[in-house]
Amino acid sequence: MNLTIVLEGLQDDLQRLAELGDERSEQIARRLGEALGSNLRLKLLDLLSQAALELNAKLPSGHIEVRLAGQEPELVFVDAPGDGAGQVGEELSARISLRLPDSLKASVERSAAREGVSTNAWLIRAIARATESRPVQVSGKRLSGYAQS
Repeated sequence: MNLTIVLEGLQDDLQRLAELGDERSEQIARRLGEALGSNLRLKLLDLLSQAALELNAKLPSGHIEVRLAGQEPELVFVDAPGDGAGQVGEELSARISLRLPDSLKASVERSAAREGVSTNAWLIRAIARATESRPVQVSGKRLSGYAQS
């Protein structure tokens, strides 16, 4: 997915609209376009993350991740056998008492409801995803890997 093309298109549209005004309008539009570039990129990434969450709620197994390749996002389907709670052959016998702030508990419950699963199943998925080993490579000052929503 190429966000750069979308962002440049929006900046061009803003510049063309500003050409209807005077030279000062054109300068203001150019500066606004430059200033909004990174903010719009973040907003678009947030939108993609929300879309991935909505798709996850509709999938019978696996999940969608938003991964970054440089500055460009990718939506990737991950069919992980350990993704769901209580997989066949796996017993849920270990217990952990977990104390959460009320606000975090409410967020977890909302997220579980949004995905259509129990709070317990949601927590098992979140913990399983967080404990998966994911390759991260550092070369010079550049970090390679991906971001998960």
